This record gives sequence, structure tokens and C-alpha cells, in this order.
Amino acid sequence: MLERFKGLFSPTKEHVDEYGIQPDTVPYHVAIIMDGNGRWAKKRGLPRIAGHRAGMKTVKEVTIAADDIGVKVLTLYAFSTENWKRPLQEVDFLMRLPEEFLALELDELMEKNVQIRVIGDSSGLPAHTRKTVFDAVEKTKQNTGLILNIALNYGGRAEIIDAVRTIVQEVIDGKLSVEDVSAHTIEQHLLTSGLPDPDLLIRTSGEIRLSNFLLWQSAYTELWFTDVLWPDFRRHHFFTAIRDYQKRGRRFGGLN
Repeated sequence: MLERFKGLFSPTKEHVDEYGIQPDTVPYHVAIIMDGNGRWAKKRGLPRIAGHRAGMKTVKEVTIAADDIGVKVLTLYAFSTENWKRPLQEVDFLMRLPEEFLALELDELMEKNVQIRVIGDSSGLPAHTRKTVFDAVEKTKQNTGLILNIALNYGGRAEIIDAVRTIVQEVIDGKLSVEDVSAHTIEQHLLTSGLPDPDLLIRTSGEIRLSNFLLWQSAYTELWFTDVLWPDFRRHHFFTAIRDYQKRGRRFGGLN
């Protein structure tokens, strides 16, 4: 699977020199839990939605930073299946945020050859949100650059349950035998099918947990946590995470 992504991009000399990023070990796939918007707003005496709008600007900055150094897939945890429990006004704002972001940034993302994808239960989204994001998916589907993979109404447990249900039905229907069910079978039925697992997962705001994000896919992912709140997260923070990742020895349960 990774062969498809090899050799497509490489960091510029500028990024190697300025940030100390090594071109041969840039992670293929970076996932980010964008946390801290509400606390950022509260610290400033602002409504929570102001934090979400500020966080939207960080999405653009980090997407461009990832593209600059040759990351192939950037998966952003935008809205979880548990986030519906938040106040109605906040949820409504979050459901309209993709429209605002894409209205402002889609043209530039097109220029940068970014391909937008969405994972999650799209059937649970408001019609206007669903239309906006899938129009962007359709418009960018031929792009061959960075894959910006947005997790929207996404939950890791629900994803695994749905995959297992589909596999069970395929066994019942005789399309698959029990003996053929493997890790690869499950991966083929996940929402991230066709993408490499995350090499690096970043979480902002000081919380140290996965919060139901990419549970299967993150089995051997390197984790990086920072106290920086998402609206304050800048490209130099992102590059710090990349450098730290490049210092680690990934053994996948074996030995170097």
C-alpha cells in the first residue's frame, strides 16, 4: 500500500535547513486531534464559537505546513460522534464551519493540488454540511497532492462495529469464509481503507488520550502531545512534532 505514496513529495531544502527535518523520514500520514478551542476562547472571555473560528485558521496553516514538507495524508478530527452532546448553538456553528472554511480556502487548496476526503457517518450530518463537504470531495477528487482527510461525525468504535457487521454479513452470504477473516480484512472494511495507518498522531491542549479516534489504525502510531491549544498551534509546533517523530525508533513490536 505504501508503495503508492513513495517518491511523490519531498521537503524543500529550506525546510531541511531551517527546521532540521530529514527528507527520508517525513511521516506519510499525520493525524491530529484538534483540541482546546473552547479553552482558548474562555481564557479570552469569548464565546466558545470564537475558539472554533480561530481554530479554523490553524487548519489552513497546518495543512500548508504538512504539504510543504511532503506529508501525504493529513487526517483531522473535526467532529466526533460524541460532540452532539454539546450545546445546540455550538453544534450548529460547528456544522456550518466547513462551509465557511471551504468558501474561503477551497480555491487555494485546489491550486496546491490537495485532495479532500471525509470519513465518518455522513448520514447524520445536516444536509447543508453534507452537500458542502461532498461538493469539495467531488471537486478535488482528481487532485494528486496531499490528501486532507476530515473526520466528521466520526467515532472509532462505531467504525470498527460497522466493519465487523459488514464482514459478518459477507460470511453469512457466503462471500467470505470465517478462515479468511484477518487484520487485512478488517482494514479493507474501515473508513480509511486504501490509506496507510497514521505514522504520527498529534493532540493539542494537554489532554493525553485518543478520544475514540482511529483506534484500530493507531495500534503502532507514534503519539505526540502538547499543552498548546489548537488556535495557538503554529507551523513551528507542527515541525517540532515532526522532528521529534524523526528521532524515534519504530519497531512495530520487533527489534531494530
